[in-house]
Amino acid sequence: MSHAGRGRGMVLVSTLLLLVVVTLLAVGMFRSFGLVEKIAGNTRDKGRALQAAESAQAYAEWWLSQGNGGPGVACETVMTSGLAQVCANPLTSPVTVPWVNGAAPVGVTYTPPNMNVTTSSSPGSYYATPMFYITYLGLAPGGTGVVYQIDAVGYGGSPSSVAVVESFYSVSSGVQSAED
Repeated sequence: MSHAGRGRGMVLVSTLLLLVVVTLLAVGMFRSFGLVEKIAGNTRDKGRALQAAESAQAYAEWWLSQGNGGPGVACETVMTSGLAQVCANPLTSPVTVPWVNGAAPVGVTYTPPNMNVTTSSSPGSYYATPMFYITYLGLAPGGTGVVYQIDAVGYGGSPSSVAVVESFYSVSSGVQSAED
């Protein structure tokens, strides 16, 4: 075999090795694109869950500001936002959802306008309806109002994309001078 024949053999082997390397790089790129898409979807769901929870929290704060507060009652069931209530019994674990009192789920559901929640008959953009739970904490320092704890939960597109937010909200009473 001449040197030219060996040279052509080396070119063939080098070309095949280069083809294998380029193929492996292409396969790796396609796999990373799938991972990036999953990360983007998870980030979107996380943001949607947080927005849903904050919306339920804002509604609960608004509801309290409308004079609906009070010392609370024992909360033992899930209610709709039209029947919201203040609870005397605090949640045993505000982070573990769904919230329960004994074995019964508790809280108040709130569906923001234009929110599509998944049901048995139609898929929606959100896994479940946001909820909130208002706990009576007592009088504010100085006795000029009442303090409440508001826990709210929202879901993204799946049961694993969930956000829980908590706030302390004070409803003041009395008249205050504008000069103070």
